[in-house]
Amino acid sequence: MSVANINGIETYYETHGSGSPILMFAPGGFDATVDKWRVASAWTGMDAIEALAAEHTIIVYDRRECGQSGGRVERLSWASYTRQAKALLDHLKIDTAWIMGGCMGCSVALAFGVHYPEMTRGLLLHWPVGGYRWKVNGQERFVRHYNFAKQNGLKSLVDRAQGGKSFWMDSESGPWATAIARDSAFADRFAGQNLERYLGIIITSGHSLFDRDTAPGADPEEVMGVNAPALIIPGDDPSHATSGAHYLRELLPKSDFWNVMPPDQTTQKVCDRILQFCRKHD
Repeated sequence: MSVANINGIETYYETHGSGSPILMFAPGGFDATVDKWRVASAWTGMDAIEALAAEHTIIVYDRRECGQSGGRVERLSWASYTRQAKALLDHLKIDTAWIMGGCMGCSVALAFGVHYPEMTRGLLLHWPVGGYRWKVNGQERFVRHYNFAKQNGLKSLVDRAQGGKSFWMDSESGPWATAIARDSAFADRFAGQNLERYLGIIITSGHSLFDRDTAPGADPEEVMGVNAPALIIPGDDPSHATSGAHYLRELLPKSDFWNVMPPDQTTQKVCDRILQFCRKHD
């Protein structure tokens, strides 16, 4: 368990096991933390990190603005998240890795494969987010936060965020709620910024992240250029529309679609399938 300063943002991370590295982008919208790999509904029944670490070096971390990691008030985009991930691999002196995502982490993984192809050994995509309901839900969260900040001001926003709920749990508190709650100096800086500038950041961030009905993270023309092998494990609910997984199956040139649907995907079966895929392509 370690903390590194990554591009000026404190980043909490853990490494486990040995072997070819897997960088894991955690499930969750704006609460993407290490523990989600152990407690999220799709990852119960066994410790997936421990299972994968039997054959690989596992790197897991709290994404910026989540958990024990810090944040910075700026326009959020998929590139914001991939820059943090690349810098963490650079910090660990890792040149190439398997890139694994769960839920919204799949979009970060997809963007990583586009932005840093030379570092991407392959993509492991579990329950990619996507679909109309996912897009609308994400956009509405940003709109609710925008309206709260505009009507009540940044000081009230900071007071609300002190309740300790993430943006995914309390939309009005905003994407920086966790960082505000855990870091009083960050909270003071947040409250002192220009409100109009902040409102612009919120609107543009929401547009950047939730801009399509299909799986977000990269444009289709970019996805078609990803040369790394990709394992796609579909979800089947309003946030993880199966159509989003099929969209990636269509576009990724070297995709392997695991045609097993929830609830037949147990954590044991998923980990076994991931290990099998990595053995084949390592």
